[in-house]
Amino acid sequence: LCGPAGSGKTMLLHAICTELNATLIDLTAANIVGRYPGKSGLNMLLHLVMKVGRLMQPTVVYIDAADKTFVKKVAKTDKSDPKRLKKDLPKLVRNLLAEDRIILIGASRTPWECEQKGLTLTYQKMMVLPIPDYSFRSCLWKELILSKGGQITKHDSFDVSSLAKVSEGYPSGHIVQTINNTMTERRVLQQKMRPLQPVEFISHLAKFEPI
Repeated sequence: LCGPAGSGKTMLLHAICTELNATLIDLTAANIVGRYPGKSGLNMLLHLVMKVGRLMQPTVVYIDAADKTFVKKVAKTDKSDPKRLKKDLPKLVRNLLAEDRIILIGASRTPWECEQKGLTLTYQKMMVLPIPDYSFRSCLWKELILSKGGQITKHDSFDVSSLAKVSEGYPSGHIVQTINNTMTERRVLQQKMRPLQPVEFISHLAKFEPI
């Protein structure tokens, strides 16, 4: 799953696990650092992943920042040893049988910053989660503001289309955070005296960088 921060990669993972009622095994580098050390420990980890995955299937094996597994050079500040599964991850995928209900899902913000051969050998499909278009952003602003108790349908001065235009280039996650930061409990209670205006959301949206 490829896309910028806030595009919905983690939400989609949770939706898949929920719909399948699946067991989630998180093999993200930061999650397994210091666990099962050494070559023998790594072999035991992968053995347990396959054993538990088959016993508790359907199973979703998840790796966040999947590109870091095959990155050419690890940053000195990265202490998570992201290349630990570089050689064994493709083997794990090849060992999956046709009857195994196990799926490997990776998420990446920058899939181009690694060796492409290892990435394509491990992940059979790549899905790009795009930036929302105008119509989607318009619906998102309206529905989320209403869900937070916003009274935007009772007066004509609230222009949702202006928010949809201004938020071009922003992922859904930034819009969600902007609405949460603006629609505080106090602001919701003040709407009778001071109707909600689109400009109130702009200052919070400006704190994020568009894609």
